[in-house]
Amino acid sequence: MSYIQAYNLKKEYGTDDAVVHAVNGMSFTIEPGEFVSIMGESGSGKSTLLSMLGAMNRPTSGELLIDDIDIYNIDGERQADFRREFLGFIFQSFHLMPYLTVIENVMLPLVITGFDKKEKIEMAHTALGHVGLLKKADRLPNQISGGEMERVAIARAIVNEPPILLADEPTGNLDTETSAEIMDLLLKFNSEGMTVIMVTHNPQCAECAHRIMRISDGVIISDNSMLKIIGSI
Repeated sequence: MSYIQAYNLKKEYGTDDAVVHAVNGMSFTIEPGEFVSIMGESGSGKSTLLSMLGAMNRPTSGELLIDDIDIYNIDGERQADFRREFLGFIFQSFHLMPYLTVIENVMLPLVITGFDKKEKIEMAHTALGHVGLLKKADRLPNQISGGEMERVAIARAIVNEPPILLADEPTGNLDTETSAEIMDLLLKFNSEGMTVIMVTHNPQCAECAHRIMRISDGVIISDNSMLKIIGSI
């Protein structure tokens, strides 16, 4: 099981008098199997933090350990292998390839793995089964709804069964009913042991998590465990 430890993480953009402290000294631990919501206003640093957790945005200073691996102190090839093995990503804008079918989109993270074609297809079918889209495997993205595109994005994120799932506003472009369906899927994966870290503006979605981390101006202003709150009533 993978756990996350962040020590005084900082991310600065710009130079001299124009420096922006997007992340300004964050320290925290995320235990295996937690569901953490990250909330904050636009520009607060939450998406920058998520990209740092995803080994996609090197901190200016500080340390980030996942499973005791200092992910920004390994070479580029090992870092790419680490992302593929440990992390799944759900992006707000889906990022589906319009000229690829649903199943081909789901198979994309498997392109440079050692699996043969048959294994890749079986893994993609399994992932599509988890999100209820097996019957639409051969359709193109423009032939399915927005909610179904988000399901495809989720299937792509979990196709290699990563221990950690990172989601950036996964319900941001969806209606209330579809948002609830997507949250049910994330809760399902979390109940099966996957660590879920989700950036969201939606308070209802955030409250599905075990823990809500609120960020403002690059710092953590509150970090509340929902389980502890419920247990104290």
